[in-house]
Amino acid sequence: MKNVFVTGAAGFIGSSLIDALLAAGYSVVGWDNFSTGQETFLTGALEHPNFRLVRGDNLDLPALTAAMAGCDTVYHLAANADVRFGLNHPRRDLEQNTIATFNVLEAMRANETKVIAFSSTGSVYGEAEIIPTPENHPFPIQTSLYASSKVAGECLIHSYCEGYGFEGYVFRFVSIMGERYTHGHVFDFYKQLLDHPDHLRVLGDGSQRKSYLHVGDCIAALMHVVKTGTAKTAKHRVQVYNLGTDEFVTVKDSIGVICQRLGLTPRFDYTGGDRGWVGDNPFIYLDTAKIRATGWAPKLTIRQCVERTIDWIRENKWILEKR
Repeated sequence: MKNVFVTGAAGFIGSSLIDALLAAGYSVVGWDNFSTGQETFLTGALEHPNFRLVRGDNLDLPALTAAMAGCDTVYHLAANADVRFGLNHPRRDLEQNTIATFNVLEAMRANETKVIAFSSTGSVYGEAEIIPTPENHPFPIQTSLYASSKVAGECLIHSYCEGYGFEGYVFRFVSIMGERYTHGHVFDFYKQLLDHPDHLRVLGDGSQRKSYLHVGDCIAALMHVVKTGTAKTAKHRVQVYNLGTDEFVTVKDSIGVICQRLGLTPRFDYTGGDRGWVGDNPFIYLDTAKIRATGWAPKLTIRQCVERTIDWIRENKWILEKR
């Protein structure tokens, strides 16, 4: 049985990954500081004999190192994901994304833990010139602090894999949706419509084009790739994979699905422009041919992602008050 360490254990993706790992027979240590994580998401895991939860912060290197002891694989998912308001607290991305990743790698080195899977972002491509965007697209000028901090994390992983013989998997996500979803445009729009179902404020002009992926498809991709071990034979012991669907929608399209699901016909108030905030990429659509070649493919469409997300929030309104 493999021993797996998951940072961001009580988060949307982390808790879903833990459930899948336990179901697959792994022994799991979950690590979270609960700054945004929800212990409710770990209710099932906490009853499992092969799960142990440790409360701690990635900035506390001694505690992190102690908690990771005996683990052979790390899924590093913990991060500050506040992309929209990153400029209000620029140090947060540096500390929670870049320095935290450095600490995870140092804890791995101390424990002789050799495999890391890292949740990066499709935002690292900035405003890409090639659409759909492949993994070997040149990095442009970064437009968000969040993306910059993730690029730095990727670079650290490459260096540690090269220097210390680690095996690294970097996953550049589109936005993830589904059960346990806690932030993002569907969450924001749903909350608005509860407060005023007759009108909806939309950042930008609604023409922004985005791709999305269901959390179940995301988890399946992470576990599938790590299990296949493709980085073992890579030139520098790292493999980078885009994660997404082979389609995209406009913000207006997504709003249409949300309103139809809720049975509402609000007035739309657009703030204008082709992006919602500084660093908002008006077109994100990733080329996923590389990971599809390994045998993985998403099962749900973007419409199904949005519908299932709305259904989950509607059945779990407590999350609206928690976040």
